[in-house]
Amino acid sequence: MESTIRTPDTSSVIVGVDGSAQAREAALWAAGEAARRGRPLHIVHGADTDGRALYLSAETVERARAAGRELLDDTEKAVVAEYPGLHVTTEFSRADAVTSLHRAGGLHGTVVVGNRGLGGFNTLMLGSVGLDTAATAKTPVVVVRGTEEGEERGTVLVAVRDEHDLACARYAAREAELRKASLRLLHVWNLLRSVGTVAPMLDGVDEIAARHEEPLRTVTYTIREEFPDLTVAGDAEKGVSVAGVLVEASRHADLLVMGGRRPPTPLGLGRNLGMAAHSLLHHAHCPVLLIPRLGSDFGSTT
Repeated sequence: MESTIRTPDTSSVIVGVDGSAQAREAALWAAGEAARRGRPLHIVHGADTDGRALYLSAETVERARAAGRELLDDTEKAVVAEYPGLHVTTEFSRADAVTSLHRAGGLHGTVVVGNRGLGGFNTLMLGSVGLDTAATAKTPVVVVRGTEEGEERGTVLVAVRDEHDLACARYAAREAELRKASLRLLHVWNLLRSVGTVAPMLDGVDEIAARHEEPLRTVTYTIREEFPDLTVAGDAEKGVSVAGVLVEASRHADLLVMGGRRPPTPLGLGRNLGMAAHSLLHHAHCPVLLIPRLGSDFGSTT
């Protein structure tokens, strides 16, 4: 049965490592997240030795295993040095990285990946493992990026499209509480998509804006009622690019939370991620937490 995220969850944190600097940074970020939640950290290395067994010699497989276990040991030591009280476990998996991470995540774990691994080209903003992990997830996935850009901002940002993003907002509120941060709910509506290229000339723009902002007001009110001790701001902005507005807003956040939409396209556009989510995973200035949106409970996925 496919799982959905209905309420904030504080279960285990799983992070994938492959020896890259980005994966090491992701492991340290994941350790901080696990420490905030008071939960264990599980470090996974998916070597894919089973998938390549027909093409590799026994000696090569054994070297891969030895290197993987050494990587796990080194990562564990780095994490424990930063978070000495954290309970850490490690796993060497013979399956590929994506399968290994989802299997370790189970039904409720949060999976963390770096924004770029060892494979691919340096010009890619997000590696294939990170993209595939996010696109096929049934549990929350964090893509760690932007952590080198400075000090914490003290804000968790959540993208709100409509009332069906209440689950994402609840999850973001819990993350804000854990960080002792404020929460900003941001609704972005595409001006051109709503009223065409002549929008500035139309008298009905304000009316359209009010209609777009109504779901934001509903979600904001609910979050304030459910999290009375949390500082909550609800903002609506218009622009010609939803992703562009969210990318800019991410400059001022420690974490961006949004629904991982799955538009039903036979071409696999965005690897089953919506265009805004896909763009944020490549360009955000802070870690991006995607909450899977599966089934009719979350409304339209278009």
